Amino acid sequence: MSGHDTYERLISLLDTSSVAYRLIDHAPEGTTDKVSALRGHPASEAAKCLVLRVKVEWRTTRHVLAVVPGDRRVDLDAVRALFDARYVGFSDSETAERLARAVPGTVLPFSFDPGLEVVADPHVVAQPRLYFNAARLDRSLLISGSDYEQLARPRVEPVSSPVEA
Repeated sequence: MSGHDTYERLISLLDTSSVAYRLIDHAPEGTTDKVSALRGHPASEAAKCLVLRVKVEWRTTRHVLAVVPGDRRVDLDAVRALFDARYVGFSDSETAERLARAVPGTVLPFSFDPGLEVVADPHVVAQPRLYFNAARLDRSLLISGSDYEQLARPRVEPVSSPVEA
C-alpha cells in the first residue's frame, strides 16, 4: 500500500464514521515542530508517530507504533516495561515504511497492518485538538483526541516523557 492508498484509506475511515475532522493543506513538511508552526498550533497538539522494534524474547520481535505529543519524546524504557521486553529501539526505515504504509514524516497514528500495534500516550487522547500529517507531507488532519481514540482504538499507556532542555 502506497502513501496515497494510506491517505485514501484514512479518508474513507473518517468519512464512514461519525467523527468531525478537518483537512489542512500546507507546504510539504514532516518535522513535528516545523509542521506545527505551519499549521499554527503548539507542538503539544501534534501526534508524533514512531515505529518501534520491541524484542520480547530472543526470537520474538513485535513492532509498535508509539503515538506521543509533539512536544514530548517517546520513553523507550516505559515501552520496554510495558511489553516486559529485553530491548526496544527505533525500527529501521524500510520496516517502518512497510508497516506504517507511509514514509517518515507522514506516519499516521493509525495502523492498517495487523503486525503494528498502536500505543498512544494518555496526553494524546486527552487533546481537544489533535493534528497529524495525513500520510502526506503537504496535508494534515485535525480531529479530537477522543475521536481519534474511538477510531484508532490504541492501547492507551504512558509512553512519553518531557523533552530535556
